[in-house]
Amino acid sequence: MSWNPALDPDLPKGDAVDLIETVIVPRARDLGGFEVRRALPSVARQMVGPFIFFDQFGPVEFLTGQGIDVRPHPHIGLATVTYLLNGKMHHRDSLGTDQWITPGAVNWMMAGHGITHSERTDGPVRQTGQNLFGIQTWVALPKGAEDEAASFTHHAQADLPLLQAEGKSLRLVLGSAWGETAPVALPSEMFYADATLAPGAGLPLPDNHEDRGVYVLQGTITVGGQTHGAGRMLVFRPGDRISVHAGPQGARLMLLGGATLEGPRYIWWNFVASSQDRIDAAREAWRAGDWTHGRFRLPPDDNAEFIPAPAH
Repeated sequence: MSWNPALDPDLPKGDAVDLIETVIVPRARDLGGFEVRRALPSVARQMVGPFIFFDQFGPVEFLTGQGIDVRPHPHIGLATVTYLLNGKMHHRDSLGTDQWITPGAVNWMMAGHGITHSERTDGPVRQTGQNLFGIQTWVALPKGAEDEAASFTHHAQADLPLLQAEGKSLRLVLGSAWGETAPVALPSEMFYADATLAPGAGLPLPDNHEDRGVYVLQGTITVGGQTHGAGRMLVFRPGDRISVHAGPQGARLMLLGGATLEGPRYIWWNFVASSQDRIDAAREAWRAGDWTHGRFRLPPDDNAEFIPAPAH
């Protein structure tokens, strides 16, 4: 029996189950010039399927000379997925990857035992300014993949399956759903998609995944007679047949989910793990700062600075 944080014994049963949904209101944080809204983890849910972090950054307009400067920092036990709707970001990591992230492309960074990366807007992009809008998610790895070697995979927008019909356009970013499969090799069952709906258009959620959620990026959707606007994440009960319908202005959605993991995860700073011991070992390795012989390296082309580990 897989672990599911929503299966609380106090929840209603029988016919009342179909009425249940969890609505998550993201927490907003100001990161110095732009806002990040975090939907996961939340009090209501730690994960939706294996998705353990879900951050919306922007939309924000960076003027000439402004941009993002996320210095090199470490990860373990997770994979990051950076998906842009507008703008560009420069990714560098300790594997030597040097990749510009552009709208519609998928960038899958599997941390495994450990990786370090930076995210910046530099070069000509910083000189000219830009509008930046995107989503970054973290996917918790199953126990069998936590100690695997780190890797980075990039696929252009044209490589991802695109479904279009009856007022809806859906691009499958990760996993298998709606009869299609995205190209990234994954460590566990999941799906992640970007959908745009015309006013009134309906979209059924895939029924081949245990956990399913919808994040409203723009517009509104109606589910079960209730309307939900932008900046809301809806998480649905396993097994229910559910469709969402766009409001009068249409909607843009991110859909996510998959199989639940075999247990909860510990989270500290940028680390996710199935045990506290794994977190403690990674924390001490980063604090040691042995970039030549230690567990972590700095990106070869971005190694002049790094983010220190928090004190607690």
